[in-house]
Amino acid sequence: MTEPFIVRRETHIPAPRATVFAYLADPDKIVNWMGTEAAMEPHPGGLYLLKGIGQRGGVARGAFREVVPVHRLAYTFGWEGGQEVPPGSSLIEIDLIERDGGTLLRMTHSGLPTAEQCEAHNNGWAHYLDRLSLVAGGRDPGPDVMKPANRM
Repeated sequence: MTEPFIVRRETHIPAPRATVFAYLADPDKIVNWMGTEAAMEPHPGGLYLLKGIGQRGGVARGAFREVVPVHRLAYTFGWEGGQEVPPGSSLIEIDLIERDGGTLLRMTHSGLPTAEQCEAHNNGWAHYLDRLSLVAGGRDPGPDVMKPANRM
């Protein structure tokens, strides 16, 4: 039996769930903390497309599976031109929980094929969730400068 490669992260964001949800699902807002261009149709079966991620300017593509406003998002995910994690080959699930005057974000990224991809995505998520926490909390995250070790 092979071991599943899963990234799990939690972070507290000093903002209401509605604000955090908007920064995850609104194409005009997501580019404030991740990517440079987005097209999103946040309904089951709708497109998830985010361009300009990280130093390589990667393009992530997938489809929304579950959208429960201010509570939960689930969407497939992968990299255009990526052989190890092609578009739609992994699953991201995000739950937003009211906690301590803000939002606890719980994220699971499953379906990653190797320990190396799991580590790369874990580092990428650490970087981008920090940026999300800043922007949703009303702060400027600054330019997106990922260190090579943090590339997704």
